[in-house]
Amino acid sequence: MLKEFKDFIAKGNVMDMAVGIIVGAAFTAIVKAMVADLINPVIGIFTGGLDFTNRFIVIAGEVAAGTSLEAAREAGVSVFAYGSFIMAVINFLIIAFVVFMLVRYVNKVKEAAEKKEAEEVKEEAPAGPSELDVLLEIRDSLKK
Repeated sequence: MLKEFKDFIAKGNVMDMAVGIIVGAAFTAIVKAMVADLINPVIGIFTGGLDFTNRFIVIAGEVAAGTSLEAAREAGVSVFAYGSFIMAVINFLIIAFVVFMLVRYVNKVKEAAEKKEAEEVKEEAPAGPSELDVLLEIRDSLKK
């Protein structure tokens, strides 16, 4: 059983998946920082600094007006935090768009590299007679 487990772990696709998860986690941190520190402030400029994060409706309990969502949660008040959900959706759309743009760029680079390789292979192929040339030569030889 231990040998089977070693064989399973040593397979390329399992190792590739592990590397993908690790890189994905690091990439997620980068994209979240980009959204929070670069994109959201720019969006805030266009929306007049509107931030939905602290928008909520008190379901049960009492809080003073102007209390932040975090303070309300710490006080044990039951809240319907629709603002956090709206910000999560906005952040998701921004992150999805950024990932789409990165994947699109990587695909273009990959296609360009494949096209270049195909041209190199095409150029390296020996320039011999085509099938039609050989058939014409055989026909001419038979006529003689």
